Amino acid sequence: MNKGNSDYRIEQDSIGTKDVPEDVYYGVQSLRAAENFHITGLTMHPEIINSLAYIKKAAAITNCEIGLLDKRIAQAIVHACDEILAGKFRKDFIVDPIQGGAGTSLNMNANEVIANRAIECLGGQKGDYSIVNPNDHVNCSQSTNDVIPTAGKMTSLRLLQHLKAELLRLHTALCQKAEEFDHVIKMGRTQMQDAVPIRLGQEFHAYSVAIQRDIKRMDKAMDEMRTLNMGGTAVGTGINADEAYLRRIVPNLVEVSDMEFVQAFDLIDATQNLDSFVAVSGAIKACAVTLSKIANDLRLMSSGPRAGFNEINLPAKQNGSSIMPGKVNPVIPEVVNQVAFYVIGNDVTITMAAEAGQLELNAFEPIVFYCMFHSIDTLAYAVQTFVDNCVSGITANEERCRFLVENSVGIITAISPHVGYQKAAEIAKKAIATGESIRNLILQEKLLSEEDLNRILDPVHMTEPGISAKDLLLKKQGMEETRTAL
Repeated sequence: MNKGNSDYRIEQDSIGTKDVPEDVYYGVQSLRAAENFHITGLTMHPEIINSLAYIKKAAAITNCEIGLLDKRIAQAIVHACDEILAGKFRKDFIVDPIQGGAGTSLNMNANEVIANRAIECLGGQKGDYSIVNPNDHVNCSQSTNDVIPTAGKMTSLRLLQHLKAELLRLHTALCQKAEEFDHVIKMGRTQMQDAVPIRLGQEFHAYSVAIQRDIKRMDKAMDEMRTLNMGGTAVGTGINADEAYLRRIVPNLVEVSDMEFVQAFDLIDATQNLDSFVAVSGAIKACAVTLSKIANDLRLMSSGPRAGFNEINLPAKQNGSSIMPGKVNPVIPEVVNQVAFYVIGNDVTITMAAEAGQLELNAFEPIVFYCMFHSIDTLAYAVQTFVDNCVSGITANEERCRFLVENSVGIITAISPHVGYQKAAEIAKKAIATGESIRNLILQEKLLSEEDLNRILDPVHMTEPGISAKDLLLKKQGMEETRTAL
């Protein structure tokens, strides 16, 4: 290590020498990367920094076990990794999330920070890589090409667990609303036109089922992230990695991280291909589409309050206009919609980046991870505010819902089997032309008795064909058992 002026140390790499600030833990390669890749202006996601610390810790332990790393050096590396996991040295991770080189800049940033802290632990000064070397010691038996994909999977898995937890909260909230609104009859609509009656609770139960399906996709997506190429080094052949290291690295990583992982049975395949990230992104996109559709429905059903559907009330969260007094907008569903658009766009980027790999490596992992982490995070936060600031506070306008049903021609569908399709069509046309209700026209023409009409237009009869009130209660109990099991 050479000393520059009092505020800098001189470090050297294959490009040449460079002044590095004396007090920082990153080194020359990190500094070059920060200068080359000022792309987003953002720093690395904290979870991928944690993932790298787990990987470097597991690698040091493994290399020590098989005799490739001096015990004192290994302990110093482990100590530095533990400090990073405790939240220290975050300002020294200076490389941009989007970078060339398949993540080499990020890997070397971690190697340099860990090496310099380990040097200090052993009584040396930062930059004296004769004590602990970023490449020879911290990166021993590794390559960017197995470290970075593993870090991406570890990070995605942790973030997906948070997203799943929020989706479970949403599922519970929707199930509660399904029960609360189960007695509320309303008009169902297809293609934005009056169709047939439905219960508001049935609509919310359908939403909960869709979210349940997304949760199951999320579980499968998380499984996609558990297969690692650690030990494959540069191209999956394991060059420069001892056979004993190859056997032990993933089990040691499982132990230090307390996460479930397995080693890929074909490390070359696992190094070349990013299709697992495409699959995960697809599950996230599908969930975003589900959420956006629900948000659309809530905006429609709450529209008005006087000139729209006005079937439900969304919690009022903030003023809706700088010019129109009293206006309150559906801002929470709107933000859910916008996050969905963002996630869908990120999915396209991830798809194209995965497709663009060549031969033994995909160089575009940084943009995959950048988009993936942002998609998972923003969707989780969107679900969180959706539950807390919208779904949980929704109320039903029962009288308005029933009024729209009773004054809609849509209920003629329920009457059609009893008076015939042709006659039902005539009644419907007459109702539209005169503004008279279907009920009154049926009674006026004495097509059905009032008793029969009441039975046919009973909310349970119209929304649960062939089911009695007792059967409906049993069905609801079954729904509750399913929710509890989930």
